[in-house]
Amino acid sequence: MFDAFNISSSGMTAQRLRMDIIADNIANADTTRTSDGSTYRRKIPIFQAKEELSFKKRLKATLGESAGGQGVKVINISEDQSPFKLIFNPGHPDANEDGYVTMPNVNIVTEMVDMIDAARAFEANITALNTYKSMAMKAIEIGRG
Repeated sequence: MFDAFNISSSGMTAQRLRMDIIADNIANADTTRTSDGSTYRRKIPIFQAKEELSFKKRLKATLGESAGGQGVKVINISEDQSPFKLIFNPGHPDANEDGYVTMPNVNIVTEMVDMIDAARAFEANITALNTYKSMAMKAIEIGRG
């Protein structure tokens, strides 16, 4: 009965984390030196479908029912390995001997598009949750009558 709530809540949690990572990327778009001395690399969350409990999955398979999904989980936050940008700025403290500064591989436009996508996915999960809640309330009303 509560599978729909669990699925939507896991989706909202994953998208909230995704938006936090995007905000971190935007905040560090000009960070040429992190605490370990390297240039900031764009971070990307990696999602994976949650697996059902094995007994429940086997029971549904035995009964011929669809096992369905159980939501989503974040399995890793990886670093984007795309190349850094080089900008000529000989006065910068992090400039190399040729006057070029290694800038993060963060593209603000890409981050904004990703943020819009994450916000819409979050809203879709809210809509699904509200729809299920409305259906459950109608079922309760029918049961009373």
